[in-house]
Amino acid sequence: MFEEFVEHAGAKQDAPNGVASSLPQVAYQGFEPAFGENDNRAGFGDIITAALDSGYYPSAQEQNSNIFELSIVQYTIPAPLVSLAVSSDVVAMGLSNNFLILIELSRPDQVIKLQLPRKPSEMTLYKVFLDPSGRHVIITSLQGENYYIYKGWKKFKPLRFKTIIECVAWNRPALLSSATTSTKEILLGDRNGVLYEACLDAGEELFKSLEKYVQSVYTLPDRQSVTGIDFVYFPPSDFKKGLVLVTTATRIYQFVGKVDRRSDDAGKVFNTLFAAYQDLVPSEQFMELPGDVKYSQLHFLMPKRPDPNRYQHPWRGGLTFLAPGIYHGEIKYTSASPVDGLIESPKLIPFPNLEGPTAAMGNKPLSQAPIAIALTQFHFLLLYQDKIVAVCNLNDRVVYEESLPLRPNEEVRGLVVDHIRKTYWIYTDSSLWELVITGEDRDLWKVYLEKGQPDIALTYAKTPNQRDHVLARQADAHFEAGRYIKSAQCYAQSSKSFEEVTLRFIDAGERDALRCYLVSRLERTRKTDLTQRMMLATWLVEIYLSKCNQLDDLVASESVSHDVENLQRERVSTEDELKEFFETYKSNLERKTIYDLIHSHGRIDMYLYYATVVGDFERVIEHWVMEEEWSKAIGILNRQVNGITTRDYRTSTLIINQNNLELYYRFGPVLIRHAPKETVDSWLRQSSLDPSRLIPSLLQLQYLPRDPLSPNHAIRYLNHTIFESHSSSPIIHNLLITFFTVAVSAPEDDGPLLRFLSSAPEDPLTGKPYFDLDYALRLCKQSGRTQACVHIYSKMGLYENSVDLALLKGDLELAKINADKPEDDRSLKKKLWLKIAKYIIQDRQDLRTAMRLLEDTNQLKIEDILPFFPDFVVIDDFKDDICAALESYSNHIETLKAEMNEATRNAEAIKQEIADLKNRFITLQPGERCSKCATPLLSRQFYVFPCQHSFHADCLISIVKEYLPATSLRRILALQNEIIRNSTKGRAQVNGQRQATSNTPQRALLSANFNSPQGALSSIPGIGLTRNLVAAGTQLRDLIIPESVASVVGAWGGNKQDTMEGLDREKIEKMREELDELLASSCPLCDSVISGLDKPFIRDGEIDDSWKL
Repeated sequence: MFEEFVEHAGAKQDAPNGVASSLPQVAYQGFEPAFGENDNRAGFGDIITAALDSGYYPSAQEQNSNIFELSIVQYTIPAPLVSLAVSSDVVAMGLSNNFLILIELSRPDQVIKLQLPRKPSEMTLYKVFLDPSGRHVIITSLQGENYYIYKGWKKFKPLRFKTIIECVAWNRPALLSSATTSTKEILLGDRNGVLYEACLDAGEELFKSLEKYVQSVYTLPDRQSVTGIDFVYFPPSDFKKGLVLVTTATRIYQFVGKVDRRSDDAGKVFNTLFAAYQDLVPSEQFMELPGDVKYSQLHFLMPKRPDPNRYQHPWRGGLTFLAPGIYHGEIKYTSASPVDGLIESPKLIPFPNLEGPTAAMGNKPLSQAPIAIALTQFHFLLLYQDKIVAVCNLNDRVVYEESLPLRPNEEVRGLVVDHIRKTYWIYTDSSLWELVITGEDRDLWKVYLEKGQPDIALTYAKTPNQRDHVLARQADAHFEAGRYIKSAQCYAQSSKSFEEVTLRFIDAGERDALRCYLVSRLERTRKTDLTQRMMLATWLVEIYLSKCNQLDDLVASESVSHDVENLQRERVSTEDELKEFFETYKSNLERKTIYDLIHSHGRIDMYLYYATVVGDFERVIEHWVMEEEWSKAIGILNRQVNGITTRDYRTSTLIINQNNLELYYRFGPVLIRHAPKETVDSWLRQSSLDPSRLIPSLLQLQYLPRDPLSPNHAIRYLNHTIFESHSSSPIIHNLLITFFTVAVSAPEDDGPLLRFLSSAPEDPLTGKPYFDLDYALRLCKQSGRTQACVHIYSKMGLYENSVDLALLKGDLELAKINADKPEDDRSLKKKLWLKIAKYIIQDRQDLRTAMRLLEDTNQLKIEDILPFFPDFVVIDDFKDDICAALESYSNHIETLKAEMNEATRNAEAIKQEIADLKNRFITLQPGERCSKCATPLLSRQFYVFPCQHSFHADCLISIVKEYLPATSLRRILALQNEIIRNSTKGRAQVNGQRQATSNTPQRALLSANFNSPQGALSSIPGIGLTRNLVAAGTQLRDLIIPESVASVVGAWGGNKQDTMEGLDREKIEKMREELDELLASSCPLCDSVISGLDKPFIRDGEIDDSWKL
């Protein structure tokens, strides 16, 4: 809603000194003001423009809302009201029946009524005085009797001094700072012109006087009744001085000086202050009020924030109300002399003529004088017999007038103020009203604007409409005064038409102010208004460029005859502003347009700076390449990547825009030709480059003439890529070999190439280097690099070729190195060394070197190289070597003999230990039981182990078969089959446990599915086992029947007549021993702890509910 007045930008105004009058009347359209997102004027649009067309007008809200509103207090006063005092939301009413009514506005339902000790016929209540805290009440009467009551008391206490008190000056700081029972020092003024200093304490004992002290401190010379008194201490930081103001009907007295504040309870504070005025001439103590004065009042308005020296505007320090008018001014506290005046800029305002509803003050003779006055922050409140009037203290105009709703014969008594809560109260003899003030400073912006003070008016403008109008008027005032920069700043914040403002500055020739205005408007334009922002930004660039060129011309033209230091500083400042503008509004500028604009002004420096700001590094690099400034081009190349690198904080890695890396690939060929070192340095700093895309640039250095003392920077980059960046690209490895073989001019300088071949990284999967061995070998052969070829042959595994080539070139050491490389093929290694020996003996005929060759390797002996010696060679040259070789052979033979003898002794010892094992025995008790079935052990064939575990033979077999592997199980079945086949026929009982009868067949070894086809052996267990092993499969353990196997194992020791004729008894015994070794090699209970770790507790098909929870 619009609460204030606005003015249209296109409205006709008074011509400012002939400047604005030259402007044509243009129908402005299209480029209306666009406010920023945070601008409080955004959204008003055409409504503000319509308001400006009609000038000032109040909004509906403003018309319906009043600053001052009179509200009656809903309380029936029981008796005529004589005096009223309000402070800290405590209302004290003195009635004509000598009752005092106390009401706390925070608890209006609790009304306290207290009666004075004297009857109305004996004493007439005159005035009620309430301290700022609302705790202390003093009542005076026309008979001079005075009473005191403290908050919470039920009865009044009389005061000793007898006088009619007209006014009381309370100690505001002390009473408001703490909840004390003492009033501290206070000043009293009576009807006889006598000033008293007193201190009352409600906390004194019951039978002691309330007055700690009461004394007369000064008597006014004219002995007139005191109409007002007040005092303050200053300065605010340290209360060392005091100011006392006293008014009578015709005079204003001021007393200033040091106060005696030894302690809070010392008392008699003002003695020193008033003593300084005892000897002064009476005329020096007061100021005579002008006019025919009948009565006066003194009012203070204390500031919210104290100033060290004065209570400045807008808070009035002191005020005197008298018959001719309102005498007011501000109080200053800088005076140190008792005779100096402290009222600054006093002014007498006549009372308003209330015959007209809106008449200005002082235009007609006084019709009537108010009966009371009050002071607000910006207004004087005048109370008349039938109305209340508010006058603005800034322009002396009546802003409020309202008649009081009085009943017949109702008499208006006065107007009081609660200075603590800032409330205002009007009372009659039977009614009480509160004057509610809301938004007292609402229209102050208009007042100050009318007074020609737009800066102050702006501080009171609250709504966007108000601020807009004030700013427009302020801008016009600055423009008329020639303050164009300030005018531009104010215009930018107002809704003044954009076209009108810009034309005014253009006609005035103030391009600097125009630039300031455009910048401010651009800052306040919404970001969504892209077209307007682009137009403003482009225009500003043109203005900045013109300003820079203008300053350049001035510097050049005046450099000879004048000091141009100021112009140079201004030029630098303008250029800096333009650069900052580029950075701030780069998104609002169209690149091609700005490039063309900068070119038209010939500003290459700004051209490059703008291209850098917008990230158009390609254009900058092209410029420096055209200028052959290679270092600057490389610097921009490095900066453009570093400036746009971002970090991925989730993975802590740098992210680089690949589009900017394209500049490395594009400008690499030209830069590396002219600045190879700097170019390669920039490549090395950028690890994100793809080396394969830099190959065209690297090839520029392949045949480029260079200083032999300077390194090849292409090789430096490739080495870094391979060994530091760990590139595995075969192209990069092959390219480096190419540079080593072609770029290095001297074939004999094979050091760098050989170092690379020996240290080149290899593929971990194939174990071969990444470069192409065939390609490398071909290049090395073409360039005549023999050592490199030998090394490559070795890499290819062609050791014979490498040794042959090394010997062909006469490089014996290289041949030795390659001869030792075959690690696993000893025969090949020996063959290679024989080639070397043959070359030394036959080709070089160096017998001593051939003999020393035997020391270099352990592959050759003297007998290996003797065939290469000539037939008629003289043995004297290597006789010692032959003897040494023979002695070595002899020592080696003796060593072998000693080792053989030692082995023979160890074998005999082992045989003896085995023989002793067969003779070991264990003593058993008669009651020994089987460890598996717990039956007597001696009942049938048994086994006893060194660990003291003992088992029946069949029990042992049933345990062992569960842990033996499948191969052992098959062997057991095979041995059982062979022993049974060759054993005696018709054995009916084994070890006394089984009787055989011809009618009852023995228990079958195999199941019915494995019956023997031979009728003669069908009743013998185990017959046909071999043929059915494959078919048995996983049922091997089920095929082994412990009783059958036990009968076979225990069949030794029989008579020869029991065996089959023609069988070898020893063969059967060996098979039984082997079967016994498989079954009883170790204790099954001890070994099953380890072998059964992978066995389940519950076997397949077995049900066990004991594990359930």
